[in-house]
Amino acid sequence: MVQRREVLLPTWRGWLFLMLIGAGLIFVAAKEVTPFLAITDPVSGGDLVVEGWVPDYAFEQAIAEFKRNKYGKIYVTGGPIEEGAALFDHMTYAERGAAIVRSKGLPADVVQVVPAPHVDRDRTYASATALKNWQLDHGISSKSYHIMTIGLHARRTRLLFQEALDKGAVVGITAIEDRSFDPKHWWKTSAGVRTVIGETIAYVYSRCFFWYSKD
Repeated sequence: MVQRREVLLPTWRGWLFLMLIGAGLIFVAAKEVTPFLAITDPVSGGDLVVEGWVPDYAFEQAIAEFKRNKYGKIYVTGGPIEEGAALFDHMTYAERGAAIVRSKGLPADVVQVVPAPHVDRDRTYASATALKNWQLDHGISSKSYHIMTIGLHARRTRLLFQEALDKGAVVGITAIEDRSFDPKHWWKTSAGVRTVIGETIAYVYSRCFFWYSKD
């Protein structure tokens, strides 16, 4: 019922070597996680899309991008504002974002509000699906999109938009710098730690466990 086996265990030098290797891998991961998640890979032309929940300074960069390249429209996406909505004139982030864009000088006819419904989870995917459905309802078939969002949300945003939009659509992405923390030293602030850990978990979930419905 039992047998004796010889087991090899590291010496203290071996454990030290393994810990140094582990610390090195953690250091490399900490340095590389932000550029991996905050991907920028834009496309010019087609339609420009900005997520309506981004901070005001991000809209200024989206407007500059719209003026710099030839886009058909700028679509502003986003679901309901769940906290403090009664205190504002707009009920969704899409409406809020579009109002900001128009207030900064873009003509109203190039700014399109695309509100998403309330969902308990997967809000980015719901916004991408709302954009697809809006274009279908209006007989629009775009094959090129440039999505602008904030910081570490970028890679997950592009993944979810690619899954929601039509096959063959080219989806570019720009990660606007998140000014709430230093992405090169994110571990020095609580905002950086929360953002990096949260976005890493969310991206792994979206990549490995999220089931994309095309209905």
